[in-house]
Amino acid sequence: MIRPVSLGRRGLLATAAATAAALVAPAPLDSAAAQAAGDPAAVVERFHAVLLDVMRSARQLGTQGREQRLRPAMQAAFDLPAMARIAVGPAWTRMTPAQQAAIMQAFADWSVATYAARFDGYSGETFTTQGETELRNGDRLVRTTLNRTGGEPPVQLNYLMRRTGGDGWKIVDLYLTGTISELASRRAEFTAILRDGGPERLVAELRRRTDALLRG
Repeated sequence: MIRPVSLGRRGLLATAAATAAALVAPAPLDSAAAQAAGDPAAVVERFHAVLLDVMRSARQLGTQGREQRLRPAMQAAFDLPAMARIAVGPAWTRMTPAQQAAIMQAFADWSVATYAARFDGYSGETFTTQGETELRNGDRLVRTTLNRTGGEPPVQLNYLMRRTGGDGWKIVDLYLTGTISELASRRAEFTAILRDGGPERLVAELRRRTDALLRG
């Protein structure tokens, strides 16, 4: 079973039409180009395989066990430092290297803990990769669905992929139902926290949330 995602809950997903607009009018990716540039869809599929395996053992593992299993898979599939920078936005350039490093670590810990807490069981769910599209800026969009059981409709999950040099392709954003950007929601939230208390307040808040998630 997957813990339901509420679009109104703090720290989860909110509609981001401006961010989604960057995905408009993509150019189709032919098979020859996909072979030449690698296969971003494979990165997503490897992560999904680990995620399903963790879900099947969710009760035995517990929240902290799921976190330990998911951490290396998420570090391999997601560009968590880049996601932290994107979520913070323009304020990033005004921070010291030490502040940036603290936020990247706290953000990564929170991201992994969120998945560990959210995917807390298994009821026969599967993932299907629907296709891959090259965007005009060179990024890739991997379109997948989370297929639920019990008559519930599938959930569209689109992964925005970016080439990260020697590490190949990694996920830099996730779009729920195809157009709802997770990082756009986080940027709006992080901006408010930074305005009230600066980088130290953001790090403390992310650590507080991580601890709460891992306690279950």
